[in-house]
Amino acid sequence: MTVLPVTSFRLPPGAEAHEPPEHRGLARDGVRLLVARPGVVEHRRFHELADVLDPGDLLVVNTSATLPAALDARHRDGRAMVLHVATDLDDGDWVVEPRRPDGPERDVAAGDRLTLPGVVLTLVAPYPDEHAPRRLWRARPWPAVGRAGYLARYGHPIAYGHLAGRFPLADHQTVYATEPGSAEMPSAGRPLSERLLVRLMARGVTAAPLVLHAGVSSQEKHEPPAAERFRVPASTARLVNSARAAGARVVAVGTTVARALETVATPDGTVSSGHGWTDLVLGPHRPAWTVDGLISGLHEPEASHLALLEAVAGPALVGRAYEAAVAERYLWHEFGDSTLLLPEGVAS
Repeated sequence: MTVLPVTSFRLPPGAEAHEPPEHRGLARDGVRLLVARPGVVEHRRFHELADVLDPGDLLVVNTSATLPAALDARHRDGRAMVLHVATDLDDGDWVVEPRRPDGPERDVAAGDRLTLPGVVLTLVAPYPDEHAPRRLWRARPWPAVGRAGYLARYGHPIAYGHLAGRFPLADHQTVYATEPGSAEMPSAGRPLSERLLVRLMARGVTAAPLVLHAGVSSQEKHEPPAAERFRVPASTARLVNSARAAGARVVAVGTTVARALETVATPDGTVSSGHGWTDLVLGPHRPAWTVDGLISGLHEPEASHLALLEAVAGPALVGRAYEAAVAERYLWHEFGDSTLLLPEGVAS
């Protein structure tokens, strides 16, 4: 399902973060934090998050760790290309995106073979089906090989053109990442440092984990996210339900967390444990039932993630937040600045 966001803006020149904040002389938690509530927009630093949240609030984080999911490949006709490995499927096939330097590689077809170190990868069909825009492909490795171990040996972190070079895998991880599986970093949680997590705990803010292995973020405009593997533990479901019963906020650290929690939510906001694949797309047809606060990086104009933000916080609040972020020269992308959306009762 294609979901069109209401929020519209123009990304000004120079608004992209080209390297991790530590390479810009900042601490991990030193990036800017735009806090948006109905009628109020504040400009802070991320290390002030504990001053913004209330005792009893629940932060839910994604503990998926980033894999080095880019591979150097060669087409059977001799062309060199970069291959982004989005995920592996239950039958052992991979979902991949062949790339040129400036975007997806379109000149490929079912049956094409790509040579990787020690592996030949055959493109089977567009993913998820033949009606897909031929950006992602189901691909079969021969010999069969586990994605995580293979990428750990031969891959490097996915990097797009806005980055000023390659950075080590450690720069693409959150401090609480424990379970390798994401093709790209669940980057909303990157500014959470160890010292900030301790401050939040001392403030009375609880943190709870889940796992959603993020795929590639290079969707075309209006293209919905692909299905992703997730797990919501029973202990996290209990904490979410307890927080809601106490009138506290459930704040998702990132769109991946919002997607996972809302997958196991009922219309009254109650959640249960669950695992498997989620193809949930939040938007006007399906607002958030459980998440009532969201920490997020800044997304590109017309990105499908904006519709998810609107499903949590409402188009009006998201629009004001992005207008302020543009005006105040916030930095976009995975190493950029952050927003905290606190709708306090969503208004359209």
